[in-house]
Amino acid sequence: MIRGMTAPSFMDLALKTAKNAGKAGEVPIGCVIVRGYEVIATAHNRTLTDRDPTAHAEILALRQAAEVIGTERLVDCDLYVTLEPCTMCAGAISLARIRRLYYGASDPKGGAVESGVRFFASPTCHHVPEVYGAVGETEAATLLKDFFKVRR
Repeated sequence: MIRGMTAPSFMDLALKTAKNAGKAGEVPIGCVIVRGYEVIATAHNRTLTDRDPTAHAEILALRQAAEVIGTERLVDCDLYVTLEPCTMCAGAISLARIRRLYYGASDPKGGAVESGVRFFASPTCHHVPEVYGAVGETEAATLLKDFFKVRR
């Protein structure tokens, strides 16, 4: 756990975590979960490493945070992620009852918050967090573009 950070530095930590994912050959997406001003979970994509299609940064961080807190309900927690969550991750964020979602780059192809299916706008969505997009957007988008430019 990391204590005493300020709100802008939470996305900086998510970006640093995303860079570590890229160095490991994973898609550079990082996630941080905060309770108060204390970081309780950090994770990056590990789909290749774990051979698990569900090993997205958000899912791994949600699991960590639930373990730290001792409950699956993360009602007083905020989630920072470098890319707009997909449908699976948006669903998990809703089920965890995350209070606020901050994301960096939008994902017109796979995003499900303000792009695509707009999961939180669905009448069957049980919980809708406060959503703040484009937080650290330029750096997050550049990180992803550079990663894929090398691989294509």
